[in-house]
Amino acid sequence: MTRTYTVTDSPLGPLTLVATDGALSGVYMERQRHLPPKETFGEPDAGPFGAVIAQLGEYFAGERTDFDLELAPQGTDFQRTVWDGLRRIPYGMTVTYGELAEEIGRPGAARAAGLANGRNPISVVIPCHRVIGSTGSLTGYGGGLERKRYLLDFERGLSGRLPFPSMA
Repeated sequence: MTRTYTVTDSPLGPLTLVATDGALSGVYMERQRHLPPKETFGEPDAGPFGAVIAQLGEYFAGERTDFDLELAPQGTDFQRTVWDGLRRIPYGMTVTYGELAEEIGRPGAARAAGLANGRNPISVVIPCHRVIGSTGSLTGYGGGLERKRYLLDFERGLSGRLPFPSMA
């Protein structure tokens, strides 16, 4: 297993991109909860990330609503099932943790789906920001609630193409 990483700028601040055997296995924000130790990212090498950087650029320019990348998220079978479910949430839409649990065929597992959602290693590309609380409230987000609000507003066309407020 060969792991490499690079860092790219985004409206959310620097994103650390990690690849495992050439497939995207991590997109991490600064001060992200559940951030793995940097020594697990492998060697610095921007080579495997051309398509990732291009597609993230298109996303943040408002030109892309879905990603077409080879992904290799590392997690349990249940976590990967949840992360697959997240990829089916349409751009600009939100679902509750309960709806996500139903979507993956595990009604009643909203809490477990929420925990798996919080461990998503490929933020933005696997859109964990699109999951909200049952009351419509913004609940926890590994990158922080300000970033979650920004991404949701951005996808709804409310924030334009401005940088994340704390980066301005």
